[in-house]
Amino acid sequence: MSEMDFDNFIPRTDVIKCTARIGAEIRNIKLSADLPDQAIAAINSLVLEHKVIFFRDQGHLDDAGQERFALRFGKPSPYPEGTTPIFDIDSARGDIGAYVWHIDWSCMDAYPKIAVLRGVVIPPVGGDTVWSNTAAVYLDLPLPLKRLADELWAVHSFPGSYLRSSTEPHTGPIIETEHPVVRVHPETGERTLVLGVYVARFVGVSKYDGQRLFDLFESHVAAQENTVRWKWKQGDIAIWDNRATMHCATKDCGDQRRVVRRATIEGEVPVSVDGRHSVARSKFIQPVPAAKVV
Repeated sequence: MSEMDFDNFIPRTDVIKCTARIGAEIRNIKLSADLPDQAIAAINSLVLEHKVIFFRDQGHLDDAGQERFALRFGKPSPYPEGTTPIFDIDSARGDIGAYVWHIDWSCMDAYPKIAVLRGVVIPPVGGDTVWSNTAAVYLDLPLPLKRLADELWAVHSFPGSYLRSSTEPHTGPIIETEHPVVRVHPETGERTLVLGVYVARFVGVSKYDGQRLFDLFESHVAAQENTVRWKWKQGDIAIWDNRATMHCATKDCGDQRRVVRRATIEGEVPVSVDGRHSVARSKFIQPVPAAKVV
């Protein structure tokens, strides 16, 4: 899309950067499934450029409207959480997985490429979300660490470690994929890190050494210069590139309830720097809804 075509739908003056490396707030646009193709293309370009973008005052969107808008960016991603297209993330359920760095459903081979998150019930204080630009993280790594990351592969599994340590038995699907630690982004060509809470182990590395490697890489992910923190208001929308970011919620709203709802778009199987594809060891199969009795 040319700069002139872009400005016809989202003027550059309405794009307000949040930090130097990640995040932008987009103003003066009402999101809907009825936006013209060029506007959707402009939004997608902004997601690729800024990794995560934010829209205030989108309270006109309900679950159905959010779903229809998200589907303008591709096919719905399979939902291991269930068969509903909108996933409800509710602090009342104590979803501890939201509070640690993660890539949404990186345990799947073709994990989601784009996520659309809507603020529904926002506490008066706390409950922010933090994103990290994993392309910037990779570029900042010292050369020896880059070379190491380029060669490493990791097994991502569900249930993740935070669920495996739960006292509740897991009765859902087991999903496991071997991903490169560095993937080549299919649209921008950037190299991005593929890590997060779903990592069970590094291939060919002992558990002891693997944990220290994981902590080392995650310290770069969490570095302030690579992150943006969004303070939610009801009706806000965040859209991010799940292939080039990691994110986590902040557990700082006390007993106040926080509800956000997410729609995700199916992604591509990651490709490593040497051209190999991720390998699904245990693949998720979307359940077929039961036929209605009439």
